[in-house]
Amino acid sequence: MPLDHPLLLKSLCYVDGHWLHSDDGASIAVQNPADQSVIGHVPMLAQEQITAAVGAAQRAFATWREQSMEARTALLRRWAELILQHQEDLARILSQEQGKPLAEARGEIRYAASFIPWFAEEARRLYGQTIPSHIPGAQLGTVKEPVGVCALLTPWNFPSAMITRKAAAALAAGCTVVVKPAHETPYSAFALAQLAEEAGLPAGVFNVVLGEPQMAMETLVKDARVRSVSFTGSTRVGKLVLQAAAEDVKKVALELGGNAPLIVCADADLDHAVQVALDAKFQTSGQDCCAANRILVERPVYEEFLQRFAKAVRGLRVGPGHDERNQIGPLMHQAALDATAARVAGAIEQGARLLVGGEPHALGGLFWQPTLLADVTDAMRIYREENFAPIAGVCAFDTLDEAVAMANDTEYGLAAYICSNRVDVVHPLIRRLDHAMVAVNGTKFTGHPIPFGGMKASGLGREGGTDGFEPFVETKYFCIHHQGQRY
Repeated sequence: MPLDHPLLLKSLCYVDGHWLHSDDGASIAVQNPADQSVIGHVPMLAQEQITAAVGAAQRAFATWREQSMEARTALLRRWAELILQHQEDLARILSQEQGKPLAEARGEIRYAASFIPWFAEEARRLYGQTIPSHIPGAQLGTVKEPVGVCALLTPWNFPSAMITRKAAAALAAGCTVVVKPAHETPYSAFALAQLAEEAGLPAGVFNVVLGEPQMAMETLVKDARVRSVSFTGSTRVGKLVLQAAAEDVKKVALELGGNAPLIVCADADLDHAVQVALDAKFQTSGQDCCAANRILVERPVYEEFLQRFAKAVRGLRVGPGHDERNQIGPLMHQAALDATAARVAGAIEQGARLLVGGEPHALGGLFWQPTLLADVTDAMRIYREENFAPIAGVCAFDTLDEAVAMANDTEYGLAAYICSNRVDVVHPLIRRLDHAMVAVNGTKFTGHPIPFGGMKASGLGREGGTDGFEPFVETKYFCIHHQGQRY
């Protein structure tokens, strides 16, 4: 693909300031999901090379943690500046390997860059405390210390932003990192490493490795020198990460799956609610842990909402990400396409009304028609499971108590959405929903200052905001006994 900065398209891992092939020559093809064309081949490192990356990060930690806050801030700010300077190239790379429309890819690059200066500045306020002493003649207090080497395991649906959201907090706090991106979307990670190198980050501070997925995860998570693990991905794999990290009691942050409800109340502006539903369900072609999987509409406006929503869904344009007009890209895997077909067919067999779509798209390959199903029930897979696809399921409710029960009837608890214009409805609903993030009358709620994360099977800890430092710092307490000295 033509780039203004060709060095951004790297096909090598980055360890200790060096670009690496695999020692044993192992590699994997990376495909564009829009047409299954091969973008390139990337190395799958041997276990010893991944272990060596941890060693490089451990050595770099000794000096990175001692850098002044001003020095770390300057380097991180320069990294963010370079990301924004080359955002068009980065968006092209992201769209090619992930498949999302180019406009969404550009948005992700800006989103990714936003975390870096924010955490760099917020790290200046990683204050300790002076504690009033209960011990005569003693001075008590706390300081915040970086934990050390951090393993960052990131997904394919947001291959740039999920790296910077983790890495910016860790690096600003004084930690060093080893990033393992998804092998489906490694080029975005390599490009970020290239810009980190250009920004002047010292060797070993920021490393990117690939390997056979289970081996790479276990090698990183079970290495005693890794003191914190941050993972974004499925709940199934998140549980495996948590089990592996428990062996030597590491700090762990998990951002896992979701099954977000969208509650549309009868008082809502229906045209606006339809737009909210469209954005909440079909962003990232539905391949988003915050996507509205279950759209719950109050019965008096149910059929009218369905009519307007169906018209909007029919208007979505499907195609490869490089076409600026397209809004829905391909699914990532054949397995995802097969699961989507099974969920839609199963729902129809169990009584759901098919209003729009319901089949593979005429473009073929991994494209699926934007699909709308009405009268979905809790017995259907489309209701119970996280649907990483452009398929929307809608059902009716009669009372707010019923809506709350339906919304909370899931093992997940990541995001939820409400459309209502009544304050006396909105505030009680926010408190009653067992979901960690609630958006009202809109879908744009993530960003660098907010504590992103989930409840229940949707994860542990938070990313972004001041809480985003927690996986990467320890609180150290001190007690100084004064033996008659005065300071």
